[in-house]
Amino acid sequence: MFDIHRVEIDWGGRKLTLETGRMARQADAAVYAQYGETSVLATVVAAKAPKPGVDFFPLTVNYQEKTYAAGKIPGGFFKREGRPSEKETLTSRLIDRPIRPLFVEGFKNETQVVVTVLSHDMENDPDILGMVAASAALTLSGVPFLGPIGAARVGLIAGELVLNPMLDEMPESSLDLVIAGTQDAVMMVESEAKELPETQMLEAVMFGHRHFQPVIQAIIKLAEKAAKEPWDIELPDAQKYSEQVRQLAEADLRAAFSTKEKQKRYDLVKEAEAKVKAGIEIPDDANEKVLLADTFKALKSEIVRGDIVKTGRRIDGRDLKTVRPIVSEVHVLPRTHGSALFTRGETQAMVVATLGTGEDEQFIDALEGTRKERFMLHYNFPPYSVGETGRMGSPGRREIGHGKLAWRAIHPVMPAQEEFPYTIRVVSEITESNGSSSMATVCGTSLALMDAGVPIKSPVAGIAMGLIKEGADFAVLSDILGDEDHLGDMDFKVAGTDKGVTSLQMDIKITGITEEIMRVALDQARDGRMHILGEMAKALGTARAELGEHAPRIETIKIPTDKIREVIGSGGSVIREIVAESGAKIDIEDDGTVKVAAAKRESIEAALKRIKEIASEPEVGTIYKGKVVKIMDFGAFVNFFGAKDGLVHISQLAPGRPATVGEVVKEGQEVYVKLLGFDERGKTRLSMKIVDQATGQEIPRGEGEEPEQEFRSERPPRREREGGGRDRRPPRRDREAG
Repeated sequence: MFDIHRVEIDWGGRKLTLETGRMARQADAAVYAQYGETSVLATVVAAKAPKPGVDFFPLTVNYQEKTYAAGKIPGGFFKREGRPSEKETLTSRLIDRPIRPLFVEGFKNETQVVVTVLSHDMENDPDILGMVAASAALTLSGVPFLGPIGAARVGLIAGELVLNPMLDEMPESSLDLVIAGTQDAVMMVESEAKELPETQMLEAVMFGHRHFQPVIQAIIKLAEKAAKEPWDIELPDAQKYSEQVRQLAEADLRAAFSTKEKQKRYDLVKEAEAKVKAGIEIPDDANEKVLLADTFKALKSEIVRGDIVKTGRRIDGRDLKTVRPIVSEVHVLPRTHGSALFTRGETQAMVVATLGTGEDEQFIDALEGTRKERFMLHYNFPPYSVGETGRMGSPGRREIGHGKLAWRAIHPVMPAQEEFPYTIRVVSEITESNGSSSMATVCGTSLALMDAGVPIKSPVAGIAMGLIKEGADFAVLSDILGDEDHLGDMDFKVAGTDKGVTSLQMDIKITGITEEIMRVALDQARDGRMHILGEMAKALGTARAELGEHAPRIETIKIPTDKIREVIGSGGSVIREIVAESGAKIDIEDDGTVKVAAAKRESIEAALKRIKEIASEPEVGTIYKGKVVKIMDFGAFVNFFGAKDGLVHISQLAPGRPATVGEVVKEGQEVYVKLLGFDERGKTRLSMKIVDQATGQEIPRGEGEEPEQEFRSERPPRREREGGGRDRRPPRRDREAG
C-alpha cells in the first residue's frame, strides 16, 4: 500500500531520518523528518500554471507548531491553536529566505510550503529540522527548484563551536547562529552574539556550512529513490521587448539614476516607464504586460549594477564605503521615559523606550513551556514612510522580522534583572525609509535606552551592506539605499558595539556568495559601524545616571518565603490594601523578592514600610507606638506592629492596678508599649506602665520594685501561636477568664 523511502544519517551525534511515501501522498511532495525525538512534516504544493498577470513569485511558507507535539492542550476558551505566534512567523521567514532565490527565474506558479511540528522532545529545536524537511520536499516535488539546501544551528560554548546545541545548552552559548546554503555557497544567516569579533563570526558561518553538507547528501540520496520528474514549464521570452525598451528608456533611466533625491528619482523613473508603455504596442494580454514590466525592471537593474561595478560610484554619488550623513537626537519627546530620533540620509526612526514593572512582562507560551520576557522591541513601518498610502493594521511578517533582528542586536548588551529590575518596551516608528530601517532601529533603540537611563553595557550600531556581483567582479556597498537593496544581490546586516558583533543577518538573492565576499563585507561593515557609533556619541555616549522624571522607580527587598502569604493576605486583600493606600505597584516572586514601583519616592517608602511591618518580627524589649483596638475586662489589645496585636494585661496598664481598663485607655487611643515577650502558649505580652506615655521612653525601675514577669524571648513555632493578622478577638481561654 505504501511505497516508503527512508534515509538515515548520524548528524551531530543524533540520528536524522528523512522519509517520504507514508504521509500526505496527495501533495506534490511530502517529507517526514525526525531528529532525536523531534519530528516535522513538510509538504509542497504548486499550481500547474501561473495566474494571468502575476508579476511576482507567489511563494508562501507556513511553519506551524501544534501543542500536541509537546503533550499540551492549548489555553484559552476555544482550546485550539490560533493566530501564528512570533516564533512561528519568524521560522516561516527563516525557511522562506534561503529557498526563494533558488527557484528558476521566471517561475510564477503559486507555491505553498507547509511545515508542521508533530512532536517535540524539548531538546532539539524544530526550526532547523523544518528547514531541512522543506528543502527535501522541494527537491522531491519536481518543481523548478535549484536545491537542495542544508541548514544548521551553531553555538559557541566554552570557546568551542558546537553543531546543533540542545535547548538546555543555549543559555551557556555566546552565539546563536542559524545558517542555510547549498553545496557551494551560503544563502542565509541569522544570528545573535555576545560581542564576538568578525573573524569568529565568519569561522562560525563556515563551520555551519561544512557541517550541513551530510544533510544535503542525504536529501540527494532520498531524491535518487523518490524524486518526481522535473516539471516541463514554459518560461516567457525575456528578450522579447528588450531592444525596444532600451531604445525608449535607457537615456531617461541613466538620468534618473544620477538624481540623488529619492522622490525626484522615482518620479523620473515613472516618467520613463510611462514612455515605454506608450511607445510599445503589445497584445491586450495580462502576461504580456507583466513581461514588458519585467523587461523594464531588468534594464533598471543593468544600469544601476553596471555603473557601480565599473565606476565605483553609486546612485546618490557616494563611493562604496561612505555612510550617508547621520543626525542623532535624544530626549525629543517630553513625557516619555526615553526617546531618540535617528536619521541617516533619507531613513529615519523615532524610537521610544518605556520602563515598567514585573506585571508588564510578556508571557510567552511556547512548546518548551511558558516563560516571561522583560525586554520587548516592536517595529512599525507605516506607508507614509515611503510616501505611499496603504492598509494600517496588525504587524506583518516583515515588521515582526525586522523587530526581532533589532531585538537580537540589542539583547546581548541589556543589563541583568538583578542590576536593573525593570520591564522594558521599545517601539520604533519608521517615519522615513530609503534603505535599512531595521539598522536605524538598532541605532535609535540604543540611544533611547541610554536616554531612559537603562545601563546597557555598550552602545550598539547597525549597518546594512549590499553586493553587486557581475561574473568574477563584485562590489560590496556600505549603507545601501532602497534601490540598491532591490536591484542588488545581497542584504547583509551587521550590528554590534565597538568590541564586537551582536547580530548578523544575511540574505542572498543569487545562488550564494563565497567566504572571500563575506570577509570583505564583514571588514567593511566594521569600519562603517565604528563611524556610526562615533556619530551617535555626539548625542549621547553612555546611559544617563538618573532615570527620567516620569519613569517609575523600583526598590527591591527580600522577605522570608513563609511571610509571602501574610503580605498577600487572604485572596490578595492585604496587598490590594497596600497598593490602594500607597499608590505603588508591588510584585512578589516565589523566592521572596519583592519589587515596589512608583513614580514618587513617598509611595515606595509607604509601601515598603507596610511590607516590612508585616514580614518582620517584633523584637523583645523594644518600645513601639500602637493603637488600642479592643478593650476587655482583663486588659486591652493594642495593634503595635503592622497587623500584629498584643495584650496589655490590666496589671500592666499603669502603676498600681486600676479598677477597670477603661480608666486608663479608650479604643482608638495611641499608646506606647514595650514588648515583654511571649508566654508558653505563644501569646504576646505588652506593658504600658513601664513606658512614659508622653515621651515614649522607658521609665527607670526603682530600687526594691518588684521585677517584671519574665517571658520567653523567642517566638514559639507558628502552630503554637495564637492567630495573628486582623483577627483581634482574644483567645477563647482569655475570654472565659474575663
